[in-house]
Amino acid sequence: MTQTDVYELFAVRYATHKRKASENFIGGDPHDYPMPMDYFVWVATNNERTFVIDTGFNVARAAKRGREFLRCPVRTLSELGVDATRQVDVILTHLHYDHAGNCDLFPNARFHLQEHEIAFATGRYMKYDFTSAAYEVDDVVGVVRAVFARRVEFYSGDAEIAPGISVHLIGGHTMGLQAVRVRTRRGWVVVASDATHFFANLQQRRPFPIVLDVGKMLEGYQKLEQLADSVDHIIPGHDPLVMELYPPAEERLRGMVVRLDAAPVK
Repeated sequence: MTQTDVYELFAVRYATHKRKASENFIGGDPHDYPMPMDYFVWVATNNERTFVIDTGFNVARAAKRGREFLRCPVRTLSELGVDATRQVDVILTHLHYDHAGNCDLFPNARFHLQEHEIAFATGRYMKYDFTSAAYEVDDVVGVVRAVFARRVEFYSGDAEIAPGISVHLIGGHTMGLQAVRVRTRRGWVVVASDATHFFANLQQRRPFPIVLDVGKMLEGYQKLEQLADSVDHIIPGHDPLVMELYPPAEERLRGMVVRLDAAPVK
């Protein structure tokens, strides 16, 4: 292991949504307590490479979808030293509106995507409201334009992108959902994205209701545990507890950015 194999890893919170627990589990929840959802992008960086993981959405999408927009994630990335206008690598875990909504703000990026995902997002299942509701056609078209501009790298399953960075096809939530495994100073951390929205989905084996294949989502939980050094090394895609469990990147970024390469605070 060398310095180029190890990354600093951050979660950037950019929006939130008030919800109840019944909205976050298939079959609801008998207690139905408040269970809000946060929205994140992530960044893994070292002296040689930077990988942005997902791009979030903008204020217009927030208004359309009834989400509380806190701050443009690209603005926060700039405070971490990431210039979205330069050549950067962007891993898209999938193409839902809250994960692939600001690709136009990365005009020179090279995107990394599962081939199954773009096939799903442009294929026959988009005829149905249930499977298409979380996609925005303009976001998908933007990625297709990037394909024709030779700026998309496709994967068909698990792959190493660079030393210390790999993608892993999970599926379930969408056909081509991928998690990202990152080597950090505390070991292998897995950015699960929507392979598990909340810690509770994974811990209780109760999937989130937006799902294409429940069986693959359940199997995905096991795969996440196999990829990570421990359950404390799995980062869910939308859980506000992430902001409580991990230390702020800097005091000035408290409430916006936490370090995932540091051990959680118990």
